Amino acid sequence: MMKKWVALLGLAVLIGIATYSFAEQNADSVDTLNNEQLGTDLLSSAGSELKKGDLPPDFTLTTLDGEEVRLSDYKGKKVILNFWATWCPPCKAEMPHMQNFYDANKEEVEVLAVNLTDKDNGVETIQQFIEDYELTFPIPLDKEGEVGTAYQALTIPTSYIITSEGTVQHKIVGPMDEAMMEQLISSTP
Repeated sequence: MMKKWVALLGLAVLIGIATYSFAEQNADSVDTLNNEQLGTDLLSSAGSELKKGDLPPDFTLTTLDGEEVRLSDYKGKKVILNFWATWCPPCKAEMPHMQNFYDANKEEVEVLAVNLTDKDNGVETIQQFIEDYELTFPIPLDKEGEVGTAYQALTIPTSYIITSEGTVQHKIVGPMDEAMMEQLISSTP
């Protein structure tokens, strides 16, 4: 009787390993295909990727307080343009660093943290996030998702460092800390 159970258990383990191996081999090709198709569709609707020296698309968005924020109004000042959402763990980790950087550098550098409102959990959640993290820099709301699409913020957080002349200097995908912000800004004209 014990030999039957050992044999059945061994057979079940072999079937499990074979199934897992098959799934792993096929998952890579399916993921690649889907990502290629999705990437093509998203990129074709978003336009071409911004590169160093490019003039970024201007935009006008409104904050929760009803204040209009226009990127071109900050020409003459370096800008960290950040795209984020409240549900994003790397965004949550980045925000205290961004606030500390802003507090220390707001005379020379503007921080614009564009909330991808069309992908977030509602205006109340955004307001609560701002209060919880004690954020004081401008947070424009991208309610329709058009600005995030124009800047190809497909992964968040995504940030652009804009020169005082109003051109793109750096694109950063992923969270930044204060030291990284300092380094990027110091290398930006």
